[in-house]
Amino acid sequence: MGILNYLLIAGASLVFPGIIIRTKSLLSGRKGPGIFQPLRDVWRLLRKGAVYSETTSFIFQIAPTVYFASVLMAIAMIPFGSRGGLISFPGDFVFFAYVLALGKFFMIIAALDTGSSFEGMGASREALYSLLAEPAFFILMGSFALLTGHTSFREIFGSLHFGSSISYAIGVLAAFVITLTALIENSRMPIDDPKTHLELTMVHEVMILDNSGFDLGLILQTGHLKFAMYGGLIANFFLTPGSELRYSIGIFLVIQGLFAVTIGVIESFMARFRMNHNPQYIFTLTSMSLLIFLGVLLLLGKIV
Repeated sequence: MGILNYLLIAGASLVFPGIIIRTKSLLSGRKGPGIFQPLRDVWRLLRKGAVYSETTSFIFQIAPTVYFASVLMAIAMIPFGSRGGLISFPGDFVFFAYVLALGKFFMIIAALDTGSSFEGMGASREALYSLLAEPAFFILMGSFALLTGHTSFREIFGSLHFGSSISYAIGVLAAFVITLTALIENSRMPIDDPKTHLELTMVHEVMILDNSGFDLGLILQTGHLKFAMYGGLIANFFLTPGSELRYSIGIFLVIQGLFAVTIGVIESFMARFRMNHNPQYIFTLTSMSLLIFLGVLLLLGKIV
């Protein structure tokens, strides 16, 4: 079943960015491009050759591949309800976080490798935002590990049951935290505007200014996969253990679609924050995760 979840996430990544763009187009009163336009853009780039600056080293050349491979490895650990992913072991959510960090690390040092002050500025911001978002994820997963008594994705989601108002509140907050984490990790609104071309306000886009052709296509597709990967994590909160496979697949696809529409709505109605407000906004995720931890303590009777 691990390969099924892998294929579902890969398939969702092909239409996920198109649904976001289509949602934003409809909400702004425009016709907009088709759902498969981002996929066509990636395919066009993948058929081109890459151009490398003479000032860059081999690190710049291998970084997009390492970034892509790190996300593929992380997706392999995403379960499908009680059905484990391709890779499953106790504490795998820690490996999940740091294999993603490895890919981001290579993208950061690749930006520094160009010698560009603009790309170095974007790399600094990317490192800071990831650092601030990391505690929220670990508090969230640690809370669910405490609640279920397990430390692997498969066992946590397989043992997770919602049966009270507190548990439903925990599930909603957890989905919200992962949604905001996906926006931060993919440098989207309100943290970053992927459509801006002003280097002083760019984060991820300024890091990949020197990438071209196949490498740029690989980076863009990796971003699409990361969105679908976080959507897969959210879907696991709502997959009932032991349910029929066709119902689980249907729920998974519906949640991926709703996740994409939600991101499109957020980006349509939220303005981009000022750069000095971004750390404060990101750090609020940790406060939400602490609320989840408090809710888990209430469910376990640790707090009267």
